[in-house]
Amino acid sequence: VKCSSFPKDFIFGATTSAYQIEGAWNVDGKGRSIWDYMTLHEPDSIADGSNGCIALDHYNRFKVNVLSYLTFHRTRFSISWPRILPGGRLCGGVSKEGIKYYNDLIDALLEEGIEPCATLFHWDVPQCLEDQYGGFLDHQIVEHFCEFAEICFWEFGDRVKRWITLNEPWSFSYCGYVGGRFPPRRVDIYRKHYKKHQGDTIGMTNVSTWFYPLRNTPKDAEAASRAVDFMLGWFVAPVITGDYPPSMRENAGERLPIFKPDEVKLVRGSCDFLGINYYTTYYAKNVPKSTSSPPHYDNDRHVENRTHRNGVPIGPRGGSMWLYIVPEGIFHLMLHIKEKYNNPEIFITENGVDEVNDKTITISKARVDEIRIKYHRDHLAFLKKAMEHGVRVKGYFIWSFLDNFEWTQGYNVRFGIFYVDFENGRLTRFPKSSAVWWMNFLNKPKSPWNKLPWKLQDVKTEEEHQSPVKRLRCDNV
Repeated sequence: VKCSSFPKDFIFGATTSAYQIEGAWNVDGKGRSIWDYMTLHEPDSIADGSNGCIALDHYNRFKVNVLSYLTFHRTRFSISWPRILPGGRLCGGVSKEGIKYYNDLIDALLEEGIEPCATLFHWDVPQCLEDQYGGFLDHQIVEHFCEFAEICFWEFGDRVKRWITLNEPWSFSYCGYVGGRFPPRRVDIYRKHYKKHQGDTIGMTNVSTWFYPLRNTPKDAEAASRAVDFMLGWFVAPVITGDYPPSMRENAGERLPIFKPDEVKLVRGSCDFLGINYYTTYYAKNVPKSTSSPPHYDNDRHVENRTHRNGVPIGPRGGSMWLYIVPEGIFHLMLHIKEKYNNPEIFITENGVDEVNDKTITISKARVDEIRIKYHRDHLAFLKKAMEHGVRVKGYFIWSFLDNFEWTQGYNVRFGIFYVDFENGRLTRFPKSSAVWWMNFLNKPKSPWNKLPWKLQDVKTEEEHQSPVKRLRCDNV
């Protein structure tokens, strides 16, 4: 697959999120998020006991941006709610420093020719709202999130032309609550007060695994379909159809909220596009629904996820236990969305693979990531195939541009196309083989390695002498 295989207006970009890269957790009046609180008070909840207090120190280092040298012309970043509203709500005051930081970041991106795409919520609920009323378990958060969203639209909407309201509400709900429900009102504010004047687009990013039936039986086929409904359909169906999938209604029963007519009017058609995060595919095995167990999301879906069939893995495994590489899954997922949800405009807002952070190998060796090159190449090929079948895919964002703090896995795995040295105290960045592959894929003008821009300098050490890929070094990023 080649870049020229895609339409000229197809967007290629890279994705980050605030807590995973910014650091500066208590700087310039920033309030605490639930991730600040958990990682500092419950370090055992993170695999390596680490946190994002420093992360990549992006708060202080954003101006030197390697994206410009990769010719990624789009980047998706998230805006930290407690950095804008330290008290979680408007009456607690707006941080001028937080506003300035994101204004400076957006301006710096635009100066480099990079179009910013902003995510409003990437899981960093202000801890004060969690303490006061339980965060997303209380409807009060609708009003306070609306206040945060409106400030962002007002302050940044003249330059940010593509907005994402929520990142992976399934992940936040399932991992944080198992059964939480997200409010929909923030889109209404945007449409009423800002879209007409700013002409921007707004959507929601959803994560979904694809599922194959474990066995060639009707029950497992139904289980595979039900698994997708309970993961993707839970959040996509309401904004397309105005209601939850029938399989959820059937299996969750009266515990699933009924949309009122005004709510249907509010949510149906509320997204200009769908953001889809795809990483992996599993097998689905039907399990009998238990009548004796207490109500629970997993009992409602009555599906058992499997990664192996007859002892054979569904695909090669990445660095994380959950990530199996199945490129054709993205093709089937795209066709499913086209056929079930009236072929909406789609952006792949995250796609990537990780490797284990092996501290016993040299940085030079760690930077040779052929698995990531193959991962992106194969997924792009299947994405192109889906487009040839009529799926309206408009863009593809990689996860991630840089190695970063990976939530409960801490720094144990690396998703970036740039290696970050977390051990030397300077957070030095080094391009991996995949970064070079992306430069070539995106038709960066061919130059001798020693003629690259100054931030991608040729460093000829004994250890790195054998390969031009390994000789690329990126300091001061």
